[in-house]
Amino acid sequence: MSDPKDPASIEVRPDRPLLIVDVDEVLGLFMHGFGRYVAERGYEMRIERFALFQNIYKVGDTQHIDVPTGKILFDDFFRFGSEHMEPAPNAIASLNRLACSADIVVLTNAPGHARLPRERWLARHGIDYPMIINEGPKGEAVASLATRTEHPSAFVDDLLHNLDSAAKAAPAVHRFQHVADERLRQYAPASPLHRRIDDWLTLAAELEAVLTTRPR
Repeated sequence: MSDPKDPASIEVRPDRPLLIVDVDEVLGLFMHGFGRYVAERGYEMRIERFALFQNIYKVGDTQHIDVPTGKILFDDFFRFGSEHMEPAPNAIASLNRLACSADIVVLTNAPGHARLPRERWLARHGIDYPMIINEGPKGEAVASLATRTEHPSAFVDDLLHNLDSAAKAAPAVHRFQHVADERLRQYAPASPLHRRIDDWLTLAAELEAVLTTRPR
């Protein structure tokens, strides 16, 4: 039985390419879902920067909420609201198409109590792939997974620090940045170290190209 916190417990077949993919702002529209959740509690989300709590305000306030308040809302969203998040456009169909030629592992940073709601969300949308609940930078988890296949691997995330971590720990892995929320894209920093593709149809074609390149 796999341990959702231990990448080593996930089966990786050596004879298949591997795609490692994030959830929030990659497979799912996190900011939309979280925005609806906080709106039901007297807050509003104003997308003004590439941040989380600094985009949330008490209705009518001019100062964004503080970090402790944000953490409470964030933790409670993963308990009670994350299952209602909408999939990113074209993400599910693209991922399932890629699964025809590659193994898929979902690598998400979320509180430990998010495991069951997140598994239910994935199952509801037909994303029936192994999931790892990670904490902190994702490079070590990416490396642990990718070193067990003899074929190409790719990693998709919205956050540069996770992609930078993967570049350091597993430099042979192809890295792609994807920001699903159209409002957030203009504020999201990019890096020449990672390919930035915010459209899933284009991203899927690029992933298919790098993953199906035969190993030497």
